[in-house]
Amino acid sequence: MNLIEFVSNNGSKLLEQCFEHIGLTFISLFLAILIAVPVGIWITRRSKYAPAVLGFAGVLQTIPSIALLGFMIPILGIGIKPAIFALFLYAILPILRNTYTGIREVDESVREAAKGMGMTSRQILSKVELPLALPVIFAGIRTATVINVGVATLASYIGAGGLGEFIFGGIALDNSPMVLAGAIPAALLAIFFDQLLALVQKRSGKARTSTNLRMLILVPLFCFFYLLPNFFTSGLVAGFDPEFAGRDDGYPSIQKKYDVNFNTLMLNSGLMYRAIKEKEVDIISGYATDGRVKAYDLVLLQDDQFALPPYFCAPLVRNGLDEEYPDVIQAIELLAGRISDELMIELNYQVDHLKKSPEEVATTFLKEQSLWKPDQQQGGEKIRIGSKIFTEQYILVELYTQLINGHTPYDVDARPGLGGTKICFEALDNKELDLYAEYTGTGFQVILSPEEETVNDLIDDPEGVYNYVKNEFEKNYGIQWLSPLGFNNAYALMVRREDSEKYGWKKISDLE
Repeated sequence: MNLIEFVSNNGSKLLEQCFEHIGLTFISLFLAILIAVPVGIWITRRSKYAPAVLGFAGVLQTIPSIALLGFMIPILGIGIKPAIFALFLYAILPILRNTYTGIREVDESVREAAKGMGMTSRQILSKVELPLALPVIFAGIRTATVINVGVATLASYIGAGGLGEFIFGGIALDNSPMVLAGAIPAALLAIFFDQLLALVQKRSGKARTSTNLRMLILVPLFCFFYLLPNFFTSGLVAGFDPEFAGRDDGYPSIQKKYDVNFNTLMLNSGLMYRAIKEKEVDIISGYATDGRVKAYDLVLLQDDQFALPPYFCAPLVRNGLDEEYPDVIQAIELLAGRISDELMIELNYQVDHLKKSPEEVATTFLKEQSLWKPDQQQGGEKIRIGSKIFTEQYILVELYTQLINGHTPYDVDARPGLGGTKICFEALDNKELDLYAEYTGTGFQVILSPEEETVNDLIDDPEGVYNYVKNEFEKNYGIQWLSPLGFNNAYALMVRREDSEKYGWKKISDLE
């Protein structure tokens, strides 16, 4: 799918995100103007405080935007409040500094002439200093606007919407048209508003002053593009990560099978669990064997209409590895069938919640299974093992690493956290990796993408899905699926246990 086709298919969503982006930008900009302009005026009258005030605003500007959003979450939660506050802080400095500079640079002789005409200090400010300083103040507002349009793309990271949803979703799905569909409008918005304010800034005399005032009045109106939809939301609120929201075997499949349409927030996968714990969302997506299911006492809803395929985990190895390194295959096959769903949840829980290292957890597990052997430390050829970016995959990399190091004469080049499915698979297909852990459902619907008839025939048959992907991968890519490890890390919808018991939510169809 190219960019034009993607935009054509997602035009309404793109328009909605543009309005959200404008809202985030102008709400924060309006608040910054309300604070920064008066403070800028005040420090022109209290010059001894100016270095401290400007220095403090400068420090706020140096905090990385993603870190600032993270700092706001414990105080303001997720959604628009922390996003707007963070953007407000970023907009403060250029408006504050330019207000101070613009007023200070008014010629002293002009002030003396105004005093000679009998003007009070307030009249001098309103009729002389501010009109002369407006071009400089508006330059600061222009700078703040461009900054906020850019930083607002990160707001989707914490569920505040905007064009960042397409950007983060495209990165997660390795979908370049989706990334461009978010990035290009964001850049165009920055250029448009910068040039619009530049036109206002260039006007002169009374026309300039009245236009500037009208622009400041119009700022809150832009905010309603974003505020109004949020005031009238109803129904269940779901927090999904961009990958689940965009993948065919994720939320789109649930919408199709169950005919549901939740009010959704796009969240970083780590923030989803915090959001449901703090009751900011009612439902989240996740993986069935995630350790945080236990840590946060969540209930997995049964997929009673089989919208989601089975996701049994198995090693995926490149073409020719079994012939070149048969003892490596034998070593990693020692894990076949040994890890149940409950056991994988426990291993993930130890890393996510108890803060043990993946290496420590893997070593303990292998010793309990009588599979651990000391590293032979041969220093010879290296087997390249990759993984995606989540806890379970880091644990599996450690398990494979320790098995290969202990049971074969080879070393391991571990490359955890490479990215999403497409990155790992393409690296394996191009022989840049030797193996990584994959899931049958992902291989089935994401990589192979069979016809709908095939999906419907196999989606409720775990063994059928495994045999299908095993045969098709061998035929199409020469890539081999080894024996499943035993656990099914399927996508799942999760709710708080108290809500499950209160509303009788046991399966996804109960949410309809």
